[in-house]
Amino acid sequence: MNQNKGQTDDNDHAEANSLAQAIFIINKHAKTAPEPKLLYELKRLSLNKLLSEGKAKKMGLHFSDHPKFSAQQSDVIISCGEYIFHLPPTREDLKTLPHLGSRSQSVRNPKTVLSLNRAKQILQAYIGQAACNALNKKDHHKRPAGQKTNPKKSFQNTFPSSFLGKGFKY
Repeated sequence: MNQNKGQTDDNDHAEANSLAQAIFIINKHAKTAPEPKLLYELKRLSLNKLLSEGKAKKMGLHFSDHPKFSAQQSDVIISCGEYIFHLPPTREDLKTLPHLGSRSQSVRNPKTVLSLNRAKQILQAYIGQAACNALNKKDHHKRPAGQKTNPKKSFQNTFPSSFLGKGFKY
């Protein structure tokens, strides 16, 4: 029996590490993406599911490297496989998790080679169809196929330059 338990532990660790690699790639691409909201949402949903299944663990809080509005802010540090991630804290996290101070510059995630499309496939399969549908519904900013902008629509300059003359149009 112990041998079977050891094998399932190894399988869980391998699955968690594979999912962590996909999350790492999603997070890496989200940092430079022009529209990162969906990627960050995929990361958040995946990490929350890993936490609920016990495959990831909240370690504590760290000061954020890039706080909003120059105000001090903390992030939840999550350990999953060989990887470490951060998410914004909930009120409960702020009350219960220990604060670990500033982030250690010596701790780095392992190098990972995985395509963004493959990482998305892995995480979407993991979080399930219902969560993927919710993600896709949030992507309402895109123009429907076949709908084009109207090039004949007149341009009205809301800030006309006095140098160019009143009502100048491009």
